[in-house]
Amino acid sequence: MIKITQNLILNKTSNILRLFTNSLSTTTTCLKADDRKYLISTTPKKDQGTEGEKTIEIDELIKGKGNIFPDENTPTMLVQGVPFKDLPIVHIRVTKNNTVMSLTNSTGIIQMIRSCGIEGFKNTKKGTNIAAQATAITFCGKIVERGIKQARLTVRGIGPGRMSAIKGLQMGGLNIVSITDMTRVSWNPPRSRKQRRL
Repeated sequence: MIKITQNLILNKTSNILRLFTNSLSTTTTCLKADDRKYLISTTPKKDQGTEGEKTIEIDELIKGKGNIFPDENTPTMLVQGVPFKDLPIVHIRVTKNNTVMSLTNSTGIIQMIRSCGIEGFKNTKKGTNIAAQATAITFCGKIVERGIKQARLTVRGIGPGRMSAIKGLQMGGLNIVSITDMTRVSWNPPRSRKQRRL
């Protein structure tokens, strides 16, 4: 009699556990399905991102700016009373691992150097766009302390800090007169590596 009651109790508890686990699994699957439906309903349609954008006529912008390309009169052009050829130059050298900025006078003599590593960023953080922007802001502060308000800009290399460094110099208060891209282009590059097999 005792064995029969123990078996009945065990059977009932196992049935209750099965019902409980089944109800749990069905609710989780229902929740997953509801989450998926919600995610699909909230994702934007393919063309929704371009709806609000305006078309810009490049030709009209170029006409409004005047001469944006250098010509034979550019070196003698006055920028706030200083000839263009006598303006100091800020050189930005960008790699995927670091961003180095230097200030030179118009003849090319280096006056100041700053990089993301000197600024305090270490290892892989040196190659980020945030590091380049922070370095550019502090570098610009030191330039402005010297009394330099406008400068020419040369950018060399490809990396994540390329545009961020320019933006940081503008945020720091430097008036950028011209931007020159000095990135070296190899017209006869070495043979690329063989494709990786997976």
